[in-house]
Amino acid sequence: MSTKDYLEKDYYAVLGVPKTATAEEIKRAYRKLARRYHPDANQGNKETEAKFKEVSEAYDVLSDAKRRKEYDEARSLFGSGLGGYTGGGSSRGGFPFDFGDLFGGTGTQGGAGERIGDLFGGLFNRGGGRTRPRRGQDIESEVTLSFTEAARGATVSLRLTSSSACAACSGTGARTGTTPRVCPTCEGTGAASRNLGSFAFSEPCRDCKGRGLIVDDPCPVCDGSGRGKSTRTIQARIPAGVGDGQRIRLKGKGAPGENGGPAGDLYVQVHVKPHPVFGRSGENLTITVPVTFAEAALGAQIKVPTLNGMPVTVRIPEGTPNGRTFRVRGRGITRKDGTKGDLLVTVEVIVPQRLDEKARGLLTEFRDLTAGEDPRAELIQRARSE
Repeated sequence: MSTKDYLEKDYYAVLGVPKTATAEEIKRAYRKLARRYHPDANQGNKETEAKFKEVSEAYDVLSDAKRRKEYDEARSLFGSGLGGYTGGGSSRGGFPFDFGDLFGGTGTQGGAGERIGDLFGGLFNRGGGRTRPRRGQDIESEVTLSFTEAARGATVSLRLTSSSACAACSGTGARTGTTPRVCPTCEGTGAASRNLGSFAFSEPCRDCKGRGLIVDDPCPVCDGSGRGKSTRTIQARIPAGVGDGQRIRLKGKGAPGENGGPAGDLYVQVHVKPHPVFGRSGENLTITVPVTFAEAALGAQIKVPTLNGMPVTVRIPEGTPNGRTFRVRGRGITRKDGTKGDLLVTVEVIVPQRLDEKARGLLTEFRDLTAGEDPRAELIQRARSE
């Protein structure tokens, strides 16, 4: 996540929850919005698709306790500790530079400065005289899984296109046979220091645009940027129990870094195809099973399919009404801790469409024997009392 995200995006407002919201409240808010803006429910609507991605991004941060803490601390520190600065430049928060372009450089002291430095990794200057490592870009991708693959977990092939070092100049930005020179303005650090009282910030050097190097004879392939496009295929492991619309973060699977910097992250948006038999409710699987009138009235033991293909026996007690749900422990979705949810079996009493003479006679006899009770009498009485 970029510094700009931390400072400008209010993820609590995106999900419509207060900053004091519990993890369960955040989850409920996300599920409600995800259903509303899901691409499958709004096909071809770019506005709802963008909203769905925004909601998923907010949930990705706020559902992770560590990342939520970092996010809250970052906004708190910048909002209160530096909000009084009103120098020239950008009007956002009174700062004279774009937070999205900040890089590391020279040292800073003080507890607050160290905390912010920990949160943003390289936001403050930490020594000069060399070209600094840079983290690679984050990459977005999508994958569609079957219902069973999502429940069990799957390894998928993803074809990724990202920025990488130009193959013609090996990332230097200079024409073959020439070399770039160290920027005399920033002495190769790529950053110009700016002091704000007890804090020392840096912004990209305007002469070398943050690279720390000046290219006099640019590479004709990359126009001196040192960057090109690369395409690669990776094998990504999607964990068991992933839900439709969930955004998975794969650390270090993004674009490679520069000058020894770490690779970025890969964010995979997961789409799950519906199953013809099973549904899902949180970590539980759901299934509707037809039963005969006799089985519901007299009781029975019935076979019920499971996702792994091995049926289980469910006991239907005598007098089971239509729509009753039974729970089969441990036959649901795999949780993060390795345990499993349950299988929820709902019975549906099937009315026979055709009867032979003998069956009709027996059913008529049954009707006559039970004619003393009117199952709708109480309902009619309640309706009249209003």
